[in-house]
Amino acid sequence: MTDPAQAEFADVTEDMFLGGQLLLRQPRRGHRAGHDAILLAAATPARAGHRVVEFGAGVGTAGLAVARRVTGLDLVLVEIDDGLAALARANAEANGIEAKVTVLDVTASADVFAASELGPDSADIVLMNPPFNDAERHRASPDPARQSAHVAAADTLETWTHAARRVLKSGGVLTLIWRADGLAQVLAALERGFGSIGILPVHPNPQGAAIRVIVSAVKGGRAPMALHPGLVLQDPEGGGGAEAAAVLGGKAVLLLAREPGSR
Repeated sequence: MTDPAQAEFADVTEDMFLGGQLLLRQPRRGHRAGHDAILLAAATPARAGHRVVEFGAGVGTAGLAVARRVTGLDLVLVEIDDGLAALARANAEANGIEAKVTVLDVTASADVFAASELGPDSADIVLMNPPFNDAERHRASPDPARQSAHVAAADTLETWTHAARRVLKSGGVLTLIWRADGLAQVLAALERGFGSIGILPVHPNPQGAAIRVIVSAVKGGRAPMALHPGLVLQDPEGGGGAEAAAVLGGKAVLLLAREPGSR
């Protein structure tokens, strides 16, 4: 029988993440996993027994990276593309990680989510790396899969955040990564139902302005917003910054979000 992942993506690569702790197969062309997914995973709090749901999981990079760090999770990888979902399923199996892979549009109705066993108040943690490039400022790729993975619609952030709020339990944690110049959009999307917000800017080098923000928020949280010291990806000599290298190598986490259940 033909592997669906192979049928959809005849040309795949095998790539190592977390310093060799995680081996992933992914399409050679189209959306490919990179630093963003690993940083998102490192900023996602979890402990054994938590139900962790990744929206827009692709080949499963961020969710599987969390599960590599924390054993005993109830991990659900949500992906709209059948071929990528098949690769995510194969990647989980190849790495010995238990995960349910669900083919689902994050913008679907509550009834559709519930039919996929993602009903309201069912998750401890949601993590997501939504398409975040501005369609008016970003030259879209001719590859439809790559375009959908990178270019945001006007309501992408709002609809994804709404879905996360619905799925999360009270006190559950949302972590997301977004472009830094869109921070105001993130905060606006979190105004309804979220609090205890933590923000971590990600800088390309010590002199550069932030290019990403990693944001955590608690459903029903009441603590003041916290702006954390920035993470620098490269040192002044152009090499990997020590903290970033440790995080990307799976040797350190980003202490950003509160433990699920705290306010």
